[in-house]
Amino acid sequence: MPESAPERTLRHTPRRFVVAGGSGFLGSHLIAHLRDEGHEVTQLVRRAPSSPEQSPWQPDEGVIDADVVAAADVVVNVAGSPTVGNPHSSRWARELKHSRVVTTRLLADTIARTGAGATFLANNAVGFYGDHGSERVTETSESRGDSLLAGVTRAWQAAAEPASAAGARVCVMRTAPVMHRTSPPLKQLRLLFKLGLGARLGDGQQHFPMVSLRDWLGAVSRLASDEDAEGPFNICCPDTPTNAEFTQALARLVSRPAFLFVPKPVLSVAGGDASPELLNSMNCVPQALLDRGYEFADRDVTSVLAAGLA
Repeated sequence: MPESAPERTLRHTPRRFVVAGGSGFLGSHLIAHLRDEGHEVTQLVRRAPSSPEQSPWQPDEGVIDADVVAAADVVVNVAGSPTVGNPHSSRWARELKHSRVVTTRLLADTIARTGAGATFLANNAVGFYGDHGSERVTETSESRGDSLLAGVTRAWQAAAEPASAAGARVCVMRTAPVMHRTSPPLKQLRLLFKLGLGARLGDGQQHFPMVSLRDWLGAVSRLASDEDAEGPFNICCPDTPTNAEFTQALARLVSRPAFLFVPKPVLSVAGGDASPELLNSMNCVPQALLDRGYEFADRDVTSVLAAGLA
């Protein structure tokens, strides 16, 4: 059995990290993980700091302590408004984009302006690719369509360009949904499936990328430590399931049947602007990470869900 991702992470000289979005699900786990590994972490916060390990910033106003960024070895941005919201709300859609773009741009501009030698790990999403059917999707695949998330991720990625243009090492982390019992989407789906309401979406043949929390943490640590790694990286399990395969795997793990399905027309109406994200197919492969020798602890849907539900 491969060793777990946290055991494969940075075992080098402790580094100085700056993390934006540290109060969220991914950020809070990342900060704890990095500190467990012996690294120094400064969390950017939008309130008065409560400890020396925090630094205030106001991204909407362009306010940040440039000295904190200049002193960092690695800057990680996982900030952004919740992806779960009212798909019929234009305000939710605007905030989904704005919260990601403005934070990424401020950090990238600060890295460029200060001449900091920091590595910039800029979170993003596999939704960048749009619908590719059953075609294997690697980091060199094009971004297709005009869905909400595709538009958000393109602008999100572009916001990191000032750091790249200034010569910083930038990794764009195209993250798949992270499956964990305490966070969407698994938190909500687990409850539905345990009630016997699990259902495939449409014909269920669309591919649905995902990743376990321990592999997401392991991938971030690998990118931080690998000085030759840059550019886009898919962070997803190597064997992407279809929605039907996901539905059956989750039903088995919670010991409930899943015979229901939601017709495509119903999804299109109920999902609003977010409906393409439910029906688009992205058979994603984390080729760039595999090429750099990263070994996934959870390679397929069963192991990802088992780890997330454990």
